[in-house]
Amino acid sequence: ALTDHMQAARVFRRGFSTVAQVPPIRRGFIGTVGNTPLIQLDRIASDTGCTILAKAEFLNPGGSVKDRAALAIIQEAISSGRLKMDKDSTVIEGTAGNTGIGMAHVCNALGLKCVIYMPNTQSMEKIALLRALGAEVRPVPAVPYDNPDNYNHIAKREAERLGDKAIWGNQFDNTENKQVHYKTTGPEIWAQTGGRVDAWTCSTGTGGTFAGVATFLKEKNKNIKTILADPPGSVLHKYVKEGILERTGTSSITEGIGQGRVTANLLGAPIDDSVHIADDRTLEMVFRLLDEEGLYVGASSALNVVAAVDVAKMLGPGHTVVTILCDSAD
Repeated sequence: ALTDHMQAARVFRRGFSTVAQVPPIRRGFIGTVGNTPLIQLDRIASDTGCTILAKAEFLNPGGSVKDRAALAIIQEAISSGRLKMDKDSTVIEGTAGNTGIGMAHVCNALGLKCVIYMPNTQSMEKIALLRALGAEVRPVPAVPYDNPDNYNHIAKREAERLGDKAIWGNQFDNTENKQVHYKTTGPEIWAQTGGRVDAWTCSTGTGGTFAGVATFLKEKNKNIKTILADPPGSVLHKYVKEGILERTGTSSITEGIGQGRVTANLLGAPIDDSVHIADDRTLEMVFRLLDEEGLYVGASSALNVVAAVDVAKMLGPGHTVVTILCDSAD
């Protein structure tokens, strides 16, 4: 509608200052991870009466929220002495998505080798990208997690074979993943909002982002609602609602979110409720975010925004709901 565009134009004019705000110089890739902005989604939130804020994790230097976990896992391995800063030292991970990209970037920045195991069902474009980033990619047959030849288990065995020359990232159950969000993402959200947060919601794959932020925010204010968002084919919605590990639906267009188990990162996280988000709503939000907010983000980010709208409507007008835009649509 014309009125919507006029409102957007007013926001556009207000968004600029005559005095430039110069960000600090950051040192390399590693110094650029984190401290991402919160984006206020005015048009998406317009019929909720609430403020919806989305953490722009696609602005991390590797393009996703997984840069934080990748960096934290590798830094802990180095500081603990499990991984030496040596050209022959190798980081091995089982990943079908953004964690591998983050690992490859961090390894390049630190002069380490990176080996990625992934299901052979992944796109050639994704494999080509990881190889372009310098990672050695080893596709293996796609089998369930409980099969010993699942790509995660093969990655673990390869790291064990190499001994003190390698580590297995173990993103799903290495709780450095959760801790980095407890130490950085949660505090950033708290500071950026001035503590004015009523709810936190996002989907989860490893569980690190949701759990780390939820734990931090609950410690700051126990009344903040922490609500897990879940796609079709995942067990977590019913786990939260009924305490059973049973899938809702069969599969989803989203990648990297949803789970068939409770990971070590998610175990014990404060979860007040869950919302199940159907794929058609996610797909609609992909286009709404582009058309109405100018944001070109992926399906998992769009699902998070659908969840934020649902939570805002559950809470009623006047509340602030925070979610995350985990990556772009590139």
